[in-house]
Amino acid sequence: MAWDFQTDPEFQKKLDWAKEFVANELIPLEPLLGEFSDEVWQKEILAPLKQKVKDQDLWACHLEKELGGQGYGQLPLALMNLVTGRCPFAQEVFGNMAPDSGNAELLAEGGTEAQKEKWLWPNLRGDIRSSFAITEPWVAGTDPTQIQTTAVLDGDEWVINGRKWMITNASRSDFIIFMCVTDADAPVHQRCSMIVVEKGTPGMDVFRDIPTMHHPVESFGELGGHAEITLDNVRVPRDNLIGEVGGGFILSQVRLGPGRIHHATRWLAEAERAFDMLCERAQSRFSFGKPYSKHQMIQEYIADSRIDIETAKLLTLNAAWKMDQVGHHGARAEIAMAKVYNAKVLYNVVDRALQVHGSLGYSCDMPLELMYRSARMAPLVDGANEVHKVTIAKSELKRYTAVEGWPSEHVPTRKEAALKRFEHLLEANS
Repeated sequence: MAWDFQTDPEFQKKLDWAKEFVANELIPLEPLLGEFSDEVWQKEILAPLKQKVKDQDLWACHLEKELGGQGYGQLPLALMNLVTGRCPFAQEVFGNMAPDSGNAELLAEGGTEAQKEKWLWPNLRGDIRSSFAITEPWVAGTDPTQIQTTAVLDGDEWVINGRKWMITNASRSDFIIFMCVTDADAPVHQRCSMIVVEKGTPGMDVFRDIPTMHHPVESFGELGGHAEITLDNVRVPRDNLIGEVGGGFILSQVRLGPGRIHHATRWLAEAERAFDMLCERAQSRFSFGKPYSKHQMIQEYIADSRIDIETAKLLTLNAAWKMDQVGHHGARAEIAMAKVYNAKVLYNVVDRALQVHGSLGYSCDMPLELMYRSARMAPLVDGANEVHKVTIAKSELKRYTAVEGWPSEHVPTRKEAALKRFEHLLEANS
């Protein structure tokens, strides 16, 4: 019977190392974020940290070994994200930061050898950055079949026109992968294609980073910003097409499926950190003659939060395990469940921790207010939760068929059938 909740002992050693590394070398740097020049931050601080990760064979765990990763699979990566998700910049140090991680998977799946040489390998080394542009301001982001940005083939060049927005890291990316309509008359899921546009291409204007709840003060070019982009007769070589014409929707799932489980697992690590703050505060603060930890309401916060986190872990690790068994498409419903549920768990745990901290939690003297604002993005990013719930419902309903007349559990009908089936037993009993 194969049913084991124990991590492989050798990989557990790596998780233990990562936990100490994140706690002792990354989190202490958090209060100094923004204090260093980009050059010092990248070369003198992050580069040595990245090398330590590589020395532990933990760099780019999400990719196969032939792509410069470790080939561990989704379940070990999920366990790793439960550790690295505690620190906002740990993903960059471990070589699996979005959107680069998803773009690497996309290029690995659909890119030519020339495209890999030009964009994939330098991106994996950390020499260049990338973005993924699908969302547009004038159509519902939950329905990408409405995309309006177009790419028309003119000789050996694609001519691109349109507008994208909320494009993560676009203001500091060296190349951006755009989802564009290349054949408006094709079947709906064969209309779009993926095309790369490099930084500095005439006609592409990354003109602002949009202020958000997470980053309410615009700081153009800051890592983690979400940009708005216009494309005005942008010309790129025909060979910048990734995969086949009309293959955009299929390729998008290559990056979005794994991306959702990556996000969902990191949210749990963030929720765990908020839970630590909640419990520490409960043990340290007194009111009405006793510590917070002795108040039933606080105990309920703690119990509910632990139950939420552990439930979410099981959902998430099951989804990751199934991805390793049957691929991300076969695990769509499980990924959707983890994404939806974990977004709610993150928000609720952070909210409880903030409440117990009172005015201190509301202030910027604690990381909770930032975590709270950031958590509101979770139900929106990588597909709105409502859309994922539709996916879950459709998957479940496939297991059921309609019945005519009384429901299958109708007691009088069942009793009539039972009387006929077990008539001989009833006679023997009389």
